[in-house]
Amino acid sequence: MRQLLAWTLAAAAALAAAPTAPAARPDCPRLTTSWHGDNRARLQRVIDARGTCSGHTGAVAAFDWDNTVTKNDVTDATLSWALRHDRLPRPARWKDTSAWLTEAADRALTAACGTGAGAPLRTSAEPRCTDEILEIRENATTMSGAPAFAGHWNHRRTVPQYAWVPQLFAGRTPAELASYTRAARREALAAPVGATRVLGTHTVPAYVRPYGQMRDLIRTLHRAGFRVYVVSAGAEPVTEVWSKGVGVDAAHTIAIRPVLDRRGRITTRDEGCGGVPATRGAVIPYIDGKRCWINQEVYGVRGAAAWQRQPWRRRPALAAGDADTDVTFVGDATGAHLVIDRGKPELMCRAYDDADGRWLVNPMFIDPLPRRTTPYPCSATAWTAPDGTPGPLLRPDGSVVPDQAGRTT
Repeated sequence: MRQLLAWTLAAAAALAAAPTAPAARPDCPRLTTSWHGDNRARLQRVIDARGTCSGHTGAVAAFDWDNTVTKNDVTDATLSWALRHDRLPRPARWKDTSAWLTEAADRALTAACGTGAGAPLRTSAEPRCTDEILEIRENATTMSGAPAFAGHWNHRRTVPQYAWVPQLFAGRTPAELASYTRAARREALAAPVGATRVLGTHTVPAYVRPYGQMRDLIRTLHRAGFRVYVVSAGAEPVTEVWSKGVGVDAAHTIAIRPVLDRRGRITTRDEGCGGVPATRGAVIPYIDGKRCWINQEVYGVRGAAAWQRQPWRRRPALAAGDADTDVTFVGDATGAHLVIDRGKPELMCRAYDDADGRWLVNPMFIDPLPRRTTPYPCSATAWTAPDGTPGPLLRPDGSVVPDQAGRTT
């Protein structure tokens, strides 16, 4: 009971600390698209309270990209295009592409794809090679089911198969990768909603669509004086091409940033965050890594402090995401935590527990999930520890989040 009282008082204090929206004026920037339930009205209140309608400018809004602003993953769309057009460079050794690639994965990729630096992979004519790459990207296993990655990494700062995609383009320049993305983007926007294609034996989405509601939200935030950022666990040269289409420029786009060699070519190393130097994928914008990159790049917080939750005025007013990779930075938002429901347990447990009364859950705007029939296992396995161990999800006061039922559809 004492813990519950402390949690209730803390939530009430957080609500009292935030500014309230004034009565809306006719000239305030307004959202115009339809949302689930009262989400549009609640988002509008944050815009009114923290934007030009209240005489403020410079508040931050931060968005995940893949499956938050768009339906489907744009890095996967670029990888698909590159595989079909032989644009991946062949590595000298597959083991060089990731610090955690297993011997089994190295053997499988070598057998299916070959080695020898310089020549492009002929994946358009080698379905076995395409299959191995896609299986590792999607499931972190080889086609035979062997683990593709092993070793030690912080599971709240990176996931090897996410870091691996930019590493596959080592030897290409960011401009070349951006050109592949523009071609993939034209193709994905032209494909009808629901379209798929077969690569090797894998069936993958063939289309991408920016959500109209997210376009409208970002446009309205800009008009209201917000600084809008995209923070993604995709490859930055890829994400920048897409984010430009909704009015977010490269300077406001944060994703995996490859270190370049002296000739300006992508390497298998990525820029670091929070006092961690450049590594082979150990620190990317993933779970706690997204907080670190926002704190560092948006608010100028340096060193180990970038991993910590910052004071109220150094956190986004609004943050949006769709997956567990987004849970930390979305939870840091002070005005609204917007969640696109894709059924990811840690994020959905936080959203439905709604500890501060500011979580908004919205079904996917295209092909939403059916209503969940079993509760999310918040009290048992929803949280992932840095060593990868699942465990119960805790509130800030240490109490366990009870299991939550899905309620959006």
